[in-house]
Amino acid sequence: MNGRHDEGPHEHDRGLSYDLPVLARRRMIRLMAGVSLIPLVGCTTEEKTTASPSSSSPSSSPADCAEIPEETAGPFPGDGSNGVNVLKESGVVRSDIRQSFGDSAGGTAEGVPLTITLTVVDAASGCGTPKQGAAVYVWHCDRDGAYSLYSEGVTEENYLRGVQETDEKGQVTFTSVFPGCYPGRWPHIHFEVYGSLADATAATSITNTSQLAFPKDVCDAVYATDGYDASVRNLSSLSLEDDGIFSDGHERQLAAMAGSTGDGYTATLTVPV
Repeated sequence: MNGRHDEGPHEHDRGLSYDLPVLARRRMIRLMAGVSLIPLVGCTTEEKTTASPSSSSPSSSPADCAEIPEETAGPFPGDGSNGVNVLKESGVVRSDIRQSFGDSAGGTAEGVPLTITLTVVDAASGCGTPKQGAAVYVWHCDRDGAYSLYSEGVTEENYLRGVQETDEKGQVTFTSVFPGCYPGRWPHIHFEVYGSLADATAATSITNTSQLAFPKDVCDAVYATDGYDASVRNLSSLSLEDDGIFSDGHERQLAAMAGSTGDGYTATLTVPV
Protein backbone atom coordinates (compact mmCIF):
# COMPACT_ATOMS: atom_id res chain seq x y z
CA MET A 1 0.00 0.00 0.00
CA ASN A 2 2.82 2.35 -0.73
CA GLY A 3 1.65 3.30 -4.22
CA ARG A 4 0.89 6.99 -4.49
CA HIS A 5 -1.38 8.88 -6.79
CA ASP A 6 1.33 11.08 -8.17
CA GLU A 7 1.54 9.65 -11.65
CA GLY A 8 -0.99 9.43 -14.44
CA PRO A 9 -3.83 11.83 -15.26
CA HIS A 10 -5.80 13.70 -12.60
CA GLU A 11 -9.56 14.09 -12.82
CA HIS A 12 -9.17 17.38 -14.61
CA ASP A 13 -6.64 16.04 -17.13
CA ARG A 14 -8.99 14.02 -19.34
CA GLY A 15 -8.93 16.43 -22.28
CA LEU A 16 -10.94 19.42 -23.46
CA SER A 17 -13.69 17.39 -25.10
CA TYR A 18 -14.23 15.51 -21.83
CA ASP A 19 -14.22 18.58 -19.60
CA LEU A 20 -16.32 21.01 -21.64
CA PRO A 21 -19.74 19.46 -20.86
CA VAL A 22 -19.03 19.48 -17.12
CA LEU A 23 -17.72 23.04 -17.16
CA ALA A 24 -20.64 24.25 -19.27
CA ARG A 25 -23.13 22.81 -16.79
CA ARG A 26 -21.36 24.50 -13.88
CA ARG A 27 -21.26 27.87 -15.60
CA MET A 28 -24.93 27.68 -16.54
CA ILE A 29 -25.88 26.92 -12.91
CA ARG A 30 -23.82 29.84 -11.66
CA LEU A 31 -25.30 32.17 -14.32
CA MET A 32 -28.85 31.18 -13.42
CA ALA A 33 -28.07 31.76 -9.74
CA GLY A 34 -26.82 35.27 -10.45
CA VAL A 35 -29.83 36.20 -12.59
CA SER A 36 -32.43 34.95 -10.15
CA LEU A 37 -30.56 36.16 -7.06
CA ILE A 38 -31.45 32.85 -5.42
CA PRO A 39 -28.42 31.28 -3.74
CA LEU A 40 -27.77 27.80 -5.08
CA VAL A 41 -27.42 26.06 -1.77
CA GLY A 42 -29.07 22.68 -1.61
CA CYS A 43 -30.77 21.05 1.30
CA THR A 44 -27.49 21.24 3.21
CA THR A 45 -27.28 25.04 3.26
CA GLU A 46 -24.77 25.09 6.08
CA GLU A 47 -22.85 21.85 5.61
CA LYS A 48 -19.66 23.27 7.05
CA THR A 49 -17.66 22.49 10.13
CA THR A 50 -17.74 24.85 13.06
CA ALA A 51 -14.56 26.37 14.46
CA SER A 52 -13.95 23.04 16.17
CA PRO A 53 -13.23 20.07 13.89
CA SER A 54 -15.21 17.84 16.24
CA SER A 55 -18.71 18.95 15.32
CA SER A 56 -20.92 20.52 12.68
CA SER A 57 -24.63 21.28 12.38
CA PRO A 58 -26.09 21.40 8.86
CA SER A 59 -29.51 22.97 8.30
CA SER A 60 -32.11 22.50 5.58
CA SER A 61 -34.21 24.83 3.49
CA PRO A 62 -36.43 23.21 0.83
CA ALA A 63 -36.78 26.53 -0.99
CA ASP A 64 -33.02 26.54 -1.60
CA CYS A 65 -32.89 23.01 -3.01
CA ALA A 66 -30.93 22.36 -6.19
CA GLU A 67 -29.42 19.23 -7.67
CA ILE A 68 -25.98 18.21 -6.46
CA PRO A 69 -23.34 19.68 -8.81
CA GLU A 70 -22.25 17.27 -11.53
CA GLU A 71 -18.55 16.40 -11.40
CA THR A 72 -16.16 14.16 -13.26
CA ALA A 73 -15.77 10.58 -12.07
CA GLY A 74 -12.05 10.96 -12.75
CA PRO A 75 -9.73 8.34 -14.22
CA PHE A 76 -10.18 5.71 -11.49
CA PRO A 77 -13.95 4.99 -11.20
CA GLY A 78 -13.89 1.21 -11.40
CA ASP A 79 -17.37 1.29 -12.94
CA GLY A 80 -16.40 -0.08 -16.35
CA SER A 81 -16.04 3.35 -17.97
CA ASN A 82 -12.25 3.23 -17.69
CA GLY A 83 -11.13 -0.36 -17.64
CA VAL A 84 -12.03 -2.58 -14.70
CA ASN A 85 -15.65 -2.90 -13.50
CA VAL A 86 -15.90 -3.65 -9.78
CA LEU A 87 -19.67 -3.07 -9.75
CA LYS A 88 -20.36 -6.46 -11.30
CA GLU A 89 -18.30 -8.35 -8.73
CA SER A 90 -20.03 -10.35 -6.01
CA GLY A 91 -19.55 -8.63 -2.65
CA VAL A 92 -19.49 -5.03 -3.86
CA VAL A 93 -22.82 -4.35 -2.13
CA ARG A 94 -21.58 -3.69 1.41
CA SER A 95 -21.39 -1.07 4.13
CA ASP A 96 -17.81 -1.63 5.37
CA ILE A 97 -15.48 -0.81 2.48
CA ARG A 98 -12.15 -0.94 4.31
CA GLN A 99 -11.17 -4.42 3.16
CA SER A 100 -10.78 -5.84 -0.32
CA PHE A 101 -13.23 -8.57 -1.30
CA GLY A 102 -13.74 -11.40 -3.78
CA ASP A 103 -10.66 -12.52 -5.70
CA SER A 104 -8.58 -9.50 -4.68
CA ALA A 105 -5.37 -9.61 -2.66
CA GLY A 106 -7.37 -9.23 0.55
CA GLY A 107 -5.70 -6.10 1.91
CA THR A 108 -7.22 -3.68 4.39
CA ALA A 109 -6.97 0.11 4.13
CA GLU A 110 -5.55 1.76 7.25
CA GLY A 111 -6.22 5.23 8.59
CA VAL A 112 -8.39 7.37 10.86
CA PRO A 113 -11.88 5.78 10.96
CA LEU A 114 -14.51 7.55 8.88
CA THR A 115 -18.26 6.94 8.63
CA ILE A 116 -19.86 8.38 5.49
CA THR A 117 -23.63 9.01 5.40
CA LEU A 118 -25.24 10.31 2.23
CA THR A 119 -28.93 11.22 2.13
CA VAL A 120 -30.41 11.10 -1.37
CA VAL A 121 -33.47 13.31 -1.80
CA ASP A 122 -35.73 14.44 -4.62
CA ALA A 123 -34.67 17.92 -5.73
CA ALA A 124 -37.93 18.45 -7.65
CA SER A 125 -39.92 18.17 -4.42
CA GLY A 126 -37.82 20.79 -2.67
CA CYS A 127 -35.65 18.08 -1.10
CA GLY A 128 -38.57 17.02 1.08
CA THR A 129 -38.87 13.50 -0.33
CA PRO A 130 -36.22 10.84 0.40
CA LYS A 131 -35.26 8.69 -2.60
CA GLN A 132 -35.84 5.22 -1.17
CA GLY A 133 -34.60 2.36 -3.31
CA ALA A 134 -31.95 4.35 -5.16
CA ALA A 135 -28.33 3.17 -4.98
CA VAL A 136 -25.02 4.92 -4.29
CA TYR A 137 -21.55 3.77 -5.31
CA VAL A 138 -18.68 5.44 -3.41
CA TRP A 139 -14.94 5.21 -3.92
CA HIS A 140 -11.87 7.14 -2.77
CA CYS A 141 -8.12 6.92 -2.38
CA ASP A 142 -6.39 5.36 0.61
CA ARG A 143 -4.18 6.98 3.23
CA ASP A 144 -1.27 7.01 0.77
CA GLY A 145 -3.31 8.69 -1.96
CA ALA A 146 -3.55 5.49 -4.01
CA TYR A 147 -6.68 4.19 -5.73
CA SER A 148 -7.30 0.45 -5.57
CA LEU A 149 -7.44 -1.34 -8.94
CA TYR A 150 -5.38 1.42 -10.61
CA SER A 151 -2.46 2.80 -8.59
CA GLU A 152 0.94 1.15 -8.45
CA GLY A 153 1.14 -1.29 -5.56
CA VAL A 154 -2.64 -1.70 -5.12
CA THR A 155 -3.81 -2.90 -8.53
CA GLU A 156 -4.74 -6.24 -6.97
CA GLU A 157 -6.83 -4.59 -4.26
CA ASN A 158 -10.41 -3.32 -4.51
CA TYR A 159 -10.86 -1.76 -1.09
CA LEU A 160 -12.50 1.65 -0.49
CA ARG A 161 -15.22 0.87 -3.03
CA GLY A 162 -18.78 -0.17 -2.30
CA VAL A 163 -22.47 0.10 -3.18
CA GLN A 164 -25.57 0.39 -1.04
CA GLU A 165 -29.30 0.82 -1.57
CA THR A 166 -30.92 3.83 0.09
CA ASP A 167 -33.33 3.13 2.96
CA GLU A 168 -36.68 4.75 3.75
CA LYS A 169 -34.82 7.92 4.77
CA GLY A 170 -32.93 7.98 1.49
CA GLN A 171 -29.72 7.19 3.35
CA VAL A 172 -26.67 5.01 2.82
CA THR A 173 -23.86 4.69 5.37
CA PHE A 174 -20.36 3.39 4.69
CA THR A 175 -17.58 2.54 7.13
CA SER A 176 -14.23 3.63 5.76
CA VAL A 177 -11.01 5.52 6.56
CA PHE A 178 -10.17 9.15 5.99
CA PRO A 179 -8.58 9.54 2.53
CA GLY A 180 -5.17 11.04 2.02
CA CYS A 181 -4.35 14.16 0.03
CA TYR A 182 -2.45 13.57 -3.19
CA PRO A 183 -0.81 16.26 -5.37
CA GLY A 184 -3.20 18.52 -7.24
CA ARG A 185 -6.52 17.61 -5.58
CA TRP A 186 -8.32 18.65 -2.41
CA PRO A 187 -9.28 15.66 -0.18
CA HIS A 188 -12.53 14.20 -1.52
CA ILE A 189 -14.78 11.19 -2.03
CA HIS A 190 -16.33 10.23 -5.35
CA PHE A 191 -19.88 8.94 -5.65
CA GLU A 192 -22.38 7.93 -8.29
CA VAL A 193 -26.15 7.75 -7.80
CA TYR A 194 -28.22 5.13 -9.61
CA GLY A 195 -31.97 4.74 -9.91
CA SER A 196 -31.86 1.29 -8.33
CA LEU A 197 -29.52 -1.33 -6.92
CA ALA A 198 -30.03 -3.38 -10.08
CA ASP A 199 -28.82 -0.45 -12.17
CA ALA A 200 -25.77 0.01 -9.95
CA THR A 201 -24.66 -3.62 -10.02
CA ALA A 202 -25.20 -3.66 -13.79
CA ALA A 203 -23.18 -0.41 -14.05
CA THR A 204 -25.90 1.25 -16.13
CA SER A 205 -28.10 4.34 -15.94
CA ILE A 206 -26.07 6.62 -13.67
CA THR A 207 -28.30 9.54 -12.68
CA ASN A 208 -25.71 11.73 -10.93
CA THR A 209 -21.93 11.81 -10.48
CA SER A 210 -20.39 14.11 -7.90
CA GLN A 211 -17.78 14.48 -5.16
CA LEU A 212 -17.78 15.20 -1.43
CA ALA A 213 -15.22 17.65 -0.03
CA PHE A 214 -13.75 17.78 3.48
CA PRO A 215 -13.30 20.92 5.62
CA LYS A 216 -9.72 22.08 6.09
CA ASP A 217 -9.75 21.99 9.90
CA VAL A 218 -10.66 18.30 9.90
CA CYS A 219 -8.06 17.53 7.24
CA ASP A 220 -5.41 19.28 9.32
CA ALA A 221 -6.35 17.29 12.42
CA VAL A 222 -6.35 13.94 10.60
CA TYR A 223 -3.12 14.58 8.71
CA ALA A 224 -1.33 15.33 11.97
CA THR A 225 -1.73 11.65 12.90
CA ASP A 226 0.61 8.80 11.98
CA GLY A 227 0.60 7.62 8.38
CA TYR A 228 -0.53 10.83 6.69
CA ASP A 229 2.85 12.57 6.41
CA ALA A 230 2.68 13.08 2.65
CA SER A 231 -0.82 14.57 2.96
CA VAL A 232 0.47 17.40 5.18
CA ARG A 233 2.85 18.49 2.45
CA ASN A 234 0.34 18.07 -0.38
CA LEU A 235 -2.46 19.93 1.43
CA SER A 236 -0.20 22.89 2.20
CA SER A 237 -0.10 23.84 -1.49
CA LEU A 238 -3.86 23.52 -2.08
CA SER A 239 -7.12 25.27 -1.26
CA LEU A 240 -10.76 24.52 -1.95
CA GLU A 241 -10.96 27.73 -3.94
CA ASP A 242 -8.11 26.68 -6.22
CA ASP A 243 -9.00 23.01 -6.59
CA GLY A 244 -9.78 22.12 -10.20
CA ILE A 245 -13.12 20.55 -9.27
CA PHE A 246 -14.37 22.62 -6.33
CA SER A 247 -13.08 26.02 -7.45
CA ASP A 248 -16.46 26.94 -8.98
CA GLY A 249 -18.26 26.47 -5.66
CA HIS A 250 -18.14 23.80 -2.98
CA GLU A 251 -20.88 24.81 -0.53
CA ARG A 252 -23.27 22.01 -1.54
CA GLN A 253 -20.51 19.40 -1.55
CA LEU A 254 -18.79 20.24 1.74
CA ALA A 255 -19.46 17.50 4.28
CA ALA A 256 -20.74 18.22 7.78
CA MET A 257 -18.29 16.64 10.19
CA ALA A 258 -18.40 15.34 13.74
CA GLY A 259 -15.93 13.34 15.82
CA SER A 260 -12.22 13.30 16.55
CA THR A 261 -9.05 11.59 15.44
CA GLY A 262 -9.22 9.27 18.43
CA ASP A 263 -12.84 8.19 18.02
CA GLY A 264 -13.08 8.61 14.26
CA TYR A 265 -15.14 11.05 12.22
CA THR A 266 -18.55 11.02 10.61
CA ALA A 267 -19.13 12.87 7.33
CA THR A 268 -22.70 13.63 6.25
CA LEU A 269 -24.02 15.18 3.06
CA THR A 270 -27.47 15.60 1.56
CA VAL A 271 -27.53 14.73 -2.13
CA PRO A 272 -30.45 16.25 -4.08
CA VAL A 273 -31.00 14.45 -7.41
